[in-house]
Amino acid sequence: MKILIVLTSHDELGTTGRKTGFWLEELAAPYYRFKDAGAEVVLASPKGGRPPLDPKSNEPAFQTDQTHRFEADAEAVAALADRARLDSVSADDFDTIFYAGGHGPLWDLAEDPASVRLIETVLRAGKPAALVCHAPGVLRHATNPDGTPLVQGRRVTGFTNGEEAAVELTDVVPFLVEDELKRLGADYSKVGDWQPYVLTDGLLVTGQNPASSGPAADALLTLLDRDGDARA
Repeated sequence: MKILIVLTSHDELGTTGRKTGFWLEELAAPYYRFKDAGAEVVLASPKGGRPPLDPKSNEPAFQTDQTHRFEADAEAVAALADRARLDSVSADDFDTIFYAGGHGPLWDLAEDPASVRLIETVLRAGKPAALVCHAPGVLRHATNPDGTPLVQGRRVTGFTNGEEAAVELTDVVPFLVEDELKRLGADYSKVGDWQPYVLTDGLLVTGQNPASSGPAADALLTLLDRDGDARA
């Protein structure tokens, strides 16, 4: 089993002068779910190389057992420092993809042609894909073979307007994930702010927020197990 985790390369929080990037928990929790399940994990981003870490995600209030484990894991840290460029990877080489969030993806992965192509190719090949927190916003330009929005009519979730307001970035982000998914015709739903919530619709898994990262990874592994049983 080979899994691609996609991270952002964007590190500027709009014009605020503050830094952003990927959210550490949203990498660490899935990474260990996958590694502990025996998967080979590859990391990629639009620019490759070391990704920008959202500094807020590494503050004590947001650290978890999994983030501590990741930072103490020399192999994991080395993998993070040597990511592939997203346009150099092939969907054919992976059984599934997982998109970690943080605010960065709203600027680069949401507009990156290689990202859109990867998601469309994976799903059209009958492989599952998962996106968590802000990453479901990356689906904004992905389409079905008939040209309709990929999320149209699908049950999905993602970072809520209330959660964005709570971190006081409603007027900073290029778009609101909740509003964008609804605009595209998705069957969007959510639970209370910061509570774990994951939806699976066919081959598509989405998680609402950082607390949903591990459960979203579990849901993705369930789809892979089901697919493996069906092929056996």
